[in-house]
Amino acid sequence: MLYLIRYGEIGLKGKNRRFFENTLTANIQRVLRDIPGCRVWQAHTRNYVEVPDTSSREVEERLQKVFGIVSFSPVVKVPLDLEAIKAAALQEFAKTARPGLTFKVNTKRANKRFPLLSQEISAAVGAHLLRNLPGLTVDVHTPQEVLDIEIREEEAYLYTKKILGPGGLPVGVAGKGLLLLSGGIDSPVAGWMMLKRGVTLEALHFHSYPFTSERAKEKVFDLCHRLAVYGGRIILHVAPFTEIQTELRLKAPERLTVTLMRRMMLRVAEQLAARRKALALITGESLGQVASQTMESINVIERVTSLPVLRPLIGMDKQEITEISRRMETYPISIRPYEDCCTLFLPAYPAIRPRSADVEAAEAALDIPSLLADCLGNIERHEIGDDR
Repeated sequence: MLYLIRYGEIGLKGKNRRFFENTLTANIQRVLRDIPGCRVWQAHTRNYVEVPDTSSREVEERLQKVFGIVSFSPVVKVPLDLEAIKAAALQEFAKTARPGLTFKVNTKRANKRFPLLSQEISAAVGAHLLRNLPGLTVDVHTPQEVLDIEIREEEAYLYTKKILGPGGLPVGVAGKGLLLLSGGIDSPVAGWMMLKRGVTLEALHFHSYPFTSERAKEKVFDLCHRLAVYGGRIILHVAPFTEIQTELRLKAPERLTVTLMRRMMLRVAEQLAARRKALALITGESLGQVASQTMESINVIERVTSLPVLRPLIGMDKQEITEISRRMETYPISIRPYEDCCTLFLPAYPAIRPRSADVEAAEAALDIPSLLADCLGNIERHEIGDDR
C-alpha cells in the first residue's frame, strides 16, 4: 500500500520550508518506526509512505495523529502516460462503480512538462470511464465520487479516498515549552494545542504526597502517554509541593492561598524552564473559569515570571475544551476521582480580584528561596514514550 501525504501551511514557509518538511518526514518515520517493511520518503512537496497491505489500518490511525499532515490518501502509482492513466483509473473506479453513481475527475498537473493540460486529462479519463462503466453520470458540482489524479515529476498518482490529518505544524519546529500539567481536563488539552503549533513539550506536575495519592500521580503519567502519541517522547518532571502547601496553609491568609500557590508554581516552573532551555510556560487557564483565572488574578500571578506564559485555552469554554479532550482520549483519564494539589485546601471564598500589595505582604511571611530550593532540588524526572 502506497500513501501520498499532503501538508498545508508548511508550503508557505519560504526559505525555511525545507526545515519544516524534514521535521515532518522525521516525525512520520518516528510514528511508523515499528511497522515491518515500512518506507517513508519525501519528494517534490509531498511525503510518501509505503507499507504492506496488512498494516494499512494501523498506519492510517497513526498518520491521523501526526501534526503537520492535512490529509493523506492511499494511491495507485502509474507511468506518465495517458493510456496507462486511463487503464488504472478504470481498474480503480470499477471497484466502487454502480449504476446511477455521479462522479467527477479532478487533475492536478504539478509537472508542467506533461503534454496535456489538467482539464484535458480529466476529460479524457472521464470519457473513458463513461464508455466502459455503464450507468455513470458526470456531476462536477456535487459528485458522489471523485477520482483525483496528480501528475508529478516522474509518475502519476490516482486516488478516490482522502483521509483528514490533524493539520498544524510538525512537532519540533517551534521551540520547547514547559507545560504545567495537572490531573484535570484543561492542561492536557493546552499541551495538545501547543503540540499542534509545533512546540516540543516537557511537563511539570506538582505532587503533594500524602495529601494527594499515588493514583493522582498515575493519572498524570497516563495523560503524558496520551500526549506522547501526538508529540513523541515527553519528559515529565514531578515536583514535591507538600511543604509549600503546608507553609501556605499555616502562614498565609486563607483567601489568598490559591493566588500564592499559583505564584509559587510559576516561580518553580521558571527556574526549571531555564535549566531545560524551555522558552515559555504553558497553562490550561481559561478566562473566568475559576478564581485564579480572572483577569486580576492572572495579572498578579504572572508578575513573578519574566517568561511568556502561553494560554491556548484562554478564550474557550468548558464544553469546547471537553470536546477536544474526548477527541484526544484524555477525558476518561482526567475524570478519574483522584484529586491533585490544585484542588486541595481550597478556601470557601478565594480572592477573585487580589491586589499585588496584599499578596506581597503575605509572601513576606514565607521563606520563598528556601521553599523553592527544596522543591527544585527534589524534582523527579521521568521519560514518557508513546508505548508503541
